[in-house]
Amino acid sequence: MGQTGKEKGKIRVMIVDDHAVVRQGLRGFLELQPNIEVVGEAVDGMDAVEKAQALRPNVVLMDLVMPRMDGAQATRAIRTSVPSTQVIVLTSFSEDEQVFASIKAGAAGYLMKDIQPNALAAAIEKVARGEPTLHPEIARKIMQELGTPPQQIAARPKGSKELEPGLTEREIEVLRLIARGRSNREIADELVLSEKTVKTHVSNILQKLHLSDRTKAALYAVRRRLVDVDKDTDG
Repeated sequence: MGQTGKEKGKIRVMIVDDHAVVRQGLRGFLELQPNIEVVGEAVDGMDAVEKAQALRPNVVLMDLVMPRMDGAQATRAIRTSVPSTQVIVLTSFSEDEQVFASIKAGAAGYLMKDIQPNALAAAIEKVARGEPTLHPEIARKIMQELGTPPQQIAARPKGSKELEPGLTEREIEVLRLIARGRSNREIADELVLSEKTVKTHVSNILQKLHLSDRTKAALYAVRRRLVDVDKDTDG
C-alpha cells in the first residue's frame, strides 16, 4: 500500500470537533481503514467551512456544540458552498435541538458518539455513496419532534390500499427500505432486483414525492408511518 494516501477510491474525510482528544481518537481509528483518508481537521464550525471549501472532502464528521459557529450552521454552509461534500453529524446530545436543525441543513447522517468504530466506518461508506444513515435514538427523537410516539408507529400492511400519491407498491417497498437505512445494493438483494432497477425506483420516488434526496425520503416514510422505527431502523 502506498504512503501518499491519495489512491483513487479512498473516501476523503474531514473531522470537526472542538475537543482535540476526540479528533485524535477518530483520526487514529479512521487512518487504519484501507478505504478512508483523513484529509484534515477543524476546531469549530467556522474553521470547518473554510477547510471544507479548500479541501473538498467527500465526508465531514461534524460535532454540533462548538464555539464561533455551531455544527448545524456549518453543515448548511458546507452543503451550500461545497454540495459534493456530505456531512455526518456526530454528537453526544441526542436531545439537542441542533440535531433537528442539522437535518434541515442537509446532513446525510445523524450518529451518536457512542457508535461502534466499525459501524462508523460503515456509515461513512454509506454516506459517501449518497445513502443516509440514522442512529435509532436520533430516529426516535425525530418521531418525537413530529409529535408521534415511536411505540405507536406501525408499518402499514404490504397489501395496503393506502398507497402514497402516485407510488407503485414496488416503489413503496423500496421507500420502506430506504427509511430503514438500506443501501441500493442491499435493497436489490432483499427484493431480488438489479441495482440499476433500484436506482430507477429511487429516482422515481424522489420525483413523484417532490423530494431532493434519500434523507428526505426516509423522513417522509417515517412521518407517513410506512415503517416501525423501533423495529426497523438500523444502528
